[in-house]
Amino acid sequence: MIGTYICGVCGEEIETLVDESQGLAQEYIEDCAVCCRPNVLRVSIDPESGEVTIEASFEE
Repeated sequence: MIGTYICGVCGEEIETLVDESQGLAQEYIEDCAVCCRPNVLRVSIDPESGEVTIEASFEE
């Protein structure tokens, strides 16, 4: 499943793969594909529609 987020550092929209098998609510760190800075991603998956929502913040 693919989701997108806005990098907390450079502001670019980043496309990422989300592993549904890890649950409907996930939190993990992923480096931005543009600026290579770490982002904390908070992923939620709607169980009915399958829609993915990702909030990103800069990992300090």
